[in-house]
Amino acid sequence: MLHSFIHELKWRGALQDIMPGTEELLTKEKTVGYIGFDPTADSLHIGSLLQIITLMRFQKAGHKPIALVGGATGMIGDPSGKTAERNLLDEDALNKNVLGIKTQLSKFLNFDSQNENAAILLNNYDWMKNYSFLNFIRDVGKHLTVNYMMAKDSVKNRLENGMSFTEFSYQLLQAYDFHYLFNSHNCKLQMGGSDQWGNITSGTELIRRKGGNEAFALTTQLLKKADGSKFGKSEGGNIWLDKTKTSPYKFYQYWINTTDEDVEKFIKLFTFLTQEEITTLITEHNKDKGKRILQKELAKQVTCLVHSIEDYNSAIETSEILFKGNLQDLAKLNEETFLDLFEGVPQFNLNYELLKEGINIAELLADKTNIISSRGETRKLIAGGGISLNKEKLNDAELKITTQQLINNKYILISKGKKNNYLLVVN
Repeated sequence: MLHSFIHELKWRGALQDIMPGTEELLTKEKTVGYIGFDPTADSLHIGSLLQIITLMRFQKAGHKPIALVGGATGMIGDPSGKTAERNLLDEDALNKNVLGIKTQLSKFLNFDSQNENAAILLNNYDWMKNYSFLNFIRDVGKHLTVNYMMAKDSVKNRLENGMSFTEFSYQLLQAYDFHYLFNSHNCKLQMGGSDQWGNITSGTELIRRKGGNEAFALTTQLLKKADGSKFGKSEGGNIWLDKTKTSPYKFYQYWINTTDEDVEKFIKLFTFLTQEEITTLITEHNKDKGKRILQKELAKQVTCLVHSIEDYNSAIETSEILFKGNLQDLAKLNEETFLDLFEGVPQFNLNYELLKEGINIAELLADKTNIISSRGETRKLIAGGGISLNKEKLNDAELKITTQQLINNKYILISKGKKNNYLLVVN
């Protein structure tokens, strides 16, 4: 069983760099390995999901994972892959973020101490908070030369834009984390994204120079979409793992909208489906890509993994409301889900007083909102069944719109044809 971890990463296309001897170590013995998570917010987003899943695969293969939350290193900021130094967090904000991430990680890894390879959750602030600067530069700084540190891509790529000593020291702190975990938890392997290779190998070098011991490293690929855009971002920003920041519906939509160019790669990376299951799905998908078989399975698997089967079913129901729903269905949605459903839809503000008096539908659509070019065109579209109000087709061009038609006391949904939706927001 122990040999399967690297094989799993390879066939899924996840493995990027691996230090010689790593695969032999993992085949030979149950290994303790860790991945660090940066507490820049009180929730992780899907940019961290591949690393979480890597730890899950590591544990499933019989090894012992450590999830390290960087309470200390989070105070400094990792320069890897960055073009500018980020704002430093104060201790209160950092503690809030660390707690949020710890809670989240507990959902994905088995921390039951009865388990032989139970996961461990650690915070590097616990061993750094009382380490004096003088002791640190004496005990750690002398083992890695400036030339060695400057040669790392994470440093070289930043030097031309200017780099503070604070950021430069990040590499030493991460190296010391690995050294500390090696000595205190017999942790012989550090994993991370490929942008972390320089920091990780600094750790293996510190372990070698300081104690004459051997440690190992591997990294996973940094994800980019086929069109070159950044994975994990939407028009609204990050796709968070916390449902209060990104609703399960919006989360599901991110995955269901995966392109055909990306979906084969993503279903291998982000699900626990077997090679045989994925091969069968790909074959079925390629027979008729319009059915979006892979996208549907990917969205289902990841939504259930991060949230729940209930949240997945709710996301499906919400999606169907957009195409087949009626006023009763819309009224059932809470405001957040309702707005998520119609995110990106053109919005028009209306005065509540206007609806208290009532306004003719043609005047509303042509004069007050310009959704349709003229009152005559509005009447023509209504006569042809081309306008819907709150998902119900209109057949009366003289209809008066009042507060009675409001959804959640605030919204009116106008649909022109099957695909063009407009949201009237009443204040």
